[in-house]
Amino acid sequence: MNIVCLDMEGVLVPEIWIAFSEATGIPELRRTTRDEPDYDKLMKYRLAILKEHGLGLKEIQNVIATIDLMPGAKEFLDELRSITQVVILSDTFEQFASPLMKKLGWPTIFCNTLEVADNGEITGFKMRCEKSKLTTVKALQSIGFDTIASGDSFNDLGMIQASKAGFLFKSTEQIKKDYPQIPAFETYEELLSAIKKAL
Repeated sequence: MNIVCLDMEGVLVPEIWIAFSEATGIPELRRTTRDEPDYDKLMKYRLAILKEHGLGLKEIQNVIATIDLMPGAKEFLDELRSITQVVILSDTFEQFASPLMKKLGWPTIFCNTLEVADNGEITGFKMRCEKSKLTTVKALQSIGFDTIASGDSFNDLGMIQASKAGFLFKSTEQIKKDYPQIPAFETYEELLSAIKKAL
């Protein structure tokens, strides 16, 4: 049995933190997992900037409400879900993902959760498990699934390399150069075709 594991941001929806950076005019918030491989370090850096500017969950959710899916994302996901099982593995947070999952037709997503104070300040974050994407792929394999994975960032490499087939999608030139052995695609048609061949 196959299951496809997809990253969310950069694959199906634009990067939330980049959209928030643009909305607030705070360039430091543009840093993502494409730039910083250490997710814990990245999130602590983000939370410090939010605190410094007095920004909380509500402000981020207001920006997320304006984010549209990447063109063709829902059609791609709908077709994929009609032929195989799909789960979205994301290092985002439940409090961010929900409106985007609604736009995608409520696919299954495994992600993390934010710790939020009564005043809306984001005080911390709780990761579902360590190396969540790789750990989840290995867990799925342990219960009889063959995994096929796709993502765009450093934190997707583990699940891509551990799967029977793995693909980079709309990744950076640097990541593509550093991992030339991983097929890299720019369109949903190409990615769908590669996944179908791997099934």
